[in-house]
Amino acid sequence: MQGISKIPNEIKYVAVIVIAVVIIWVGIQIAFGVINPFYVVASESMVPKLKVGDFVVINHNIPYNSLKIGDIIVFKEPVPDKGQEPETIVHRVRAIGIDSLGNKVIVTKGDANPDSIPGIDYPIMHDNYIGKVVYVIPQLGLITRAISPPVNYILIAVILVILFVLMKKGKEKKTSSV
Repeated sequence: MQGISKIPNEIKYVAVIVIAVVIIWVGIQIAFGVINPFYVVASESMVPKLKVGDFVVINHNIPYNSLKIGDIIVFKEPVPDKGQEPETIVHRVRAIGIDSLGNKVIVTKGDANPDSIPGIDYPIMHDNYIGKVVYVIPQLGLITRAISPPVNYILIAVILVILFVLMKKGKEKKTSSV
């Protein structure tokens, strides 16, 4: 027990904050059923419901088979361009059908698009489904984009330097008051 008391309070506070952040992050992942439940709307395809920069929270615990027409979902593009990673898309469920093998197939469409786009909006199968949009926070995504790499690394470095300076000043005050 004596070893713990020798650890400076500042380090204890930082450790508590780090542990709290990890617990919250793991809790969010469990609650929403996906590693990253946060997405930023990147196009105008869902205007007026969703605008560029809107922040959406998705829930993967809502099963693919329970989706219905009108739901807004996040999914991976079913037919990406050759050699490209599939795009992540946020669109509204427009139609639901069954393929020749008895599998549920979803057709989506952006609210601002005139029609569904083959290879992008359909066929959305279970494996393409990421989650259903459960919350929308208007324009919050603009802030998250502003602090994406490398800006976020710079901010972290500045915060660490400030913490270091404050810890050093705290130690100097303790030694000068003794």
